[in-house]
Amino acid sequence: MFFFRFVEHEINIFASINKFQIILKSSIILILLKNFKNYQTPLFMKKLILYFAAFLLTLPIKADEGMWFLMHIKRLNQVDMQKMGLQLTAEEIYSINNSSLKDAIVQFGGGCTAEIISSEGLVLTNHHCGYGQIAELSTPEHNYLKNGYWAKTKKDELKPKSLSVRFFVRMDDVTQRILSKVTSQMTELEREAAINKEIALIDKENNEGGKYTVSVRPFFQGNEYYYFVYQDYKDVRLVGTPPESVGKFGGDTDNWEWPRHTGDFAMFRVYADKDGNPAEYSPENVPLKPKHHLPISLKGVKENDFAMILGYPGRTNRWMPAGGIEQNVKYAYPAWVEGAKTGMDNMKKHMNANEEVNLNYASKYASTANYWKNRQGMIDALTKFETAKSKAKQEAKFNKWANKAANKEKYGSVIETINNYYALTNEKALHDNYLMQLLRTSSYGTISRSLGRQFENYAKSDASKRADLEPKLREAIDAFYSKLHIPAEKDILAAQLKLYATKVTAYPIAPLVDALAKENNKNFESYTNHAFELSIFSSKERMIAFLALPNEALLANDPLLLLSNDLLNHFSAKNEAIDKAQNDFGAAFRLLVEGLRESKIASILYPDANSTLRLTYGKVKALPADKRNDAKINNYTTMEGMVKKYKAGDDEFDLPTRFLEMYKQKDFGQYADKNGYMPVNFLTDNDITGGNSGSPVLNGKGELIGLAFDGNIEAMAGDVIFDPKLQRTINVDIRYVLWLIDKYAGATHIVDEMTIVK
Repeated sequence: MFFFRFVEHEINIFASINKFQIILKSSIILILLKNFKNYQTPLFMKKLILYFAAFLLTLPIKADEGMWFLMHIKRLNQVDMQKMGLQLTAEEIYSINNSSLKDAIVQFGGGCTAEIISSEGLVLTNHHCGYGQIAELSTPEHNYLKNGYWAKTKKDELKPKSLSVRFFVRMDDVTQRILSKVTSQMTELEREAAINKEIALIDKENNEGGKYTVSVRPFFQGNEYYYFVYQDYKDVRLVGTPPESVGKFGGDTDNWEWPRHTGDFAMFRVYADKDGNPAEYSPENVPLKPKHHLPISLKGVKENDFAMILGYPGRTNRWMPAGGIEQNVKYAYPAWVEGAKTGMDNMKKHMNANEEVNLNYASKYASTANYWKNRQGMIDALTKFETAKSKAKQEAKFNKWANKAANKEKYGSVIETINNYYALTNEKALHDNYLMQLLRTSSYGTISRSLGRQFENYAKSDASKRADLEPKLREAIDAFYSKLHIPAEKDILAAQLKLYATKVTAYPIAPLVDALAKENNKNFESYTNHAFELSIFSSKERMIAFLALPNEALLANDPLLLLSNDLLNHFSAKNEAIDKAQNDFGAAFRLLVEGLRESKIASILYPDANSTLRLTYGKVKALPADKRNDAKINNYTTMEGMVKKYKAGDDEFDLPTRFLEMYKQKDFGQYADKNGYMPVNFLTDNDITGGNSGSPVLNGKGELIGLAFDGNIEAMAGDVIFDPKLQRTINVDIRYVLWLIDKYAGATHIVDEMTIVK
């Protein structure tokens, strides 16, 4: 029995790590056991192998963490996924020559995910992904953001100024080709130049004369390279959106929280020319006939149901060293949080006072607020779970391996170089994040790089060239001022300058800001008011007047232009010591990842997310019981729970009268759960991050069951380290989406386009 206990002990240890290592380690155990001569009888070995196999079968089947390339699904994941409930083949998920699931998944607006759900190019994504476009199309008289909108016919669908979707065509591995062009003796800049030269050739070979967009991306910190081919469609129109009180129910209070009751969805349509090709907006364009669209299931979900998500996750940092985590927790993220909150507070007081201002700043405020809460959640989670400490332990183990005789020349100084870099840049990270929030929340922070450059070019040109430049400049002026509220901009700029000058003490701040801070005791209100009084950029009328009488000297002394130049020049200023450390860090980080993979000290088999199409799979999975949730199992929420949160007149928890009346009458139609309640949101344990917003949640047949829109704040460390016990994806139940479109909004004609599976 000693040996049986020994085997069981070893398997229990390995069961906590990647399944591929379980197989490898288990095989090694069997080989080792064969060396125990006293037990090498045929009968014993037969019993042992049978016991071993039976024990392996008792290991729980669980989703691997990871965001997987579609081209690797067959080799790495298909068997595991089929055991969990997948009924599709790898070819049905990703095929180059035939239609497959990947043809229904699009990147939406460059930052979210969406899916095609009808044969007429109907697109489903999150309300918060289309928020900017909905706000843009709204006016105080026709406030689609507040009241919702549903196009009665295709002619009523609304075209935002700029919105595109990107279809994934194919991908391939070009690692050997790229790495054959670099050497270990190159600086990081030389390496980058050599790689970019080869990337240009790969682009030319695959873009088919501009028909496709080609992107070559590094993975595993530059140890692997893949190219991706895309096709972009730019005529995308709003079909419908629920009112903000539904699409953003819970507001900032419920953001990143569970239980959740948010109808976070909106619908658009992709248009093409008569031949199905991408085209600029035209009334003659027709709805796109996609290669594949997702069928929609009304069967609902239950605990442990298979759930698969395809989307464009933005960024994870699971190879990040301990020093990087420490820098974020103690320097970068606290500055980000405080800077974002300062911008939000100064936007909000003006938004609350004026409905037009509220619409104009709604998208910027929502984006700022989302990351404000996310970064605070990251600080709390990374601190609570001592993520930096666990990474440091891994790095100590790596450093021991790296300094063995066979490895020392290549890897021996890696950890020291990385730690030196972070020690040198901690205070700069704090500085950069305060300054970055100033630049992001103030429309005037970056004006020297946008309108400023155009005006400088205009002023230097002769009369003939100015005549050519003027129409585009007028368009740029109109665009800049169309959503601008000068009193808000003054308050945002003054408050951010004060915060920046006050909080950054161990790293030099921008020279002009430093001088102004000393002159004004770090109070920038008087300076800001004065700058707006003198600047030609403080009103549309002044800028138009400048076009008639351009003056280079006037531009050179414009106070807002001088300030913006000062901020941006300082932000991008070169520092010889930091540049040297950055170069050394880039090479060391790449070697760290290479060494961690070579030594098997790290078991991660998938690359970090970087806005390329990925698949993640898991199950419907509850969190521990929560008295705030009325649901019987804490993996879903109901309309009853939503109505319990209702607060009349509250910005975050108000609900339309019709909504409340339909709930009271239990008018749920075919969309109610078989147990009688109206489902709203549900949980899965999929591995996602920002950029996955709007991603389809699919069952084992590839049918749409929900729409991913958020994660839980307890797992905010998930971008750095995956925790299978805590990590959850919050999804809108597709039945709730359809109820809102069909029963609540009465837009049955839109549901009729879809392929519904009952």
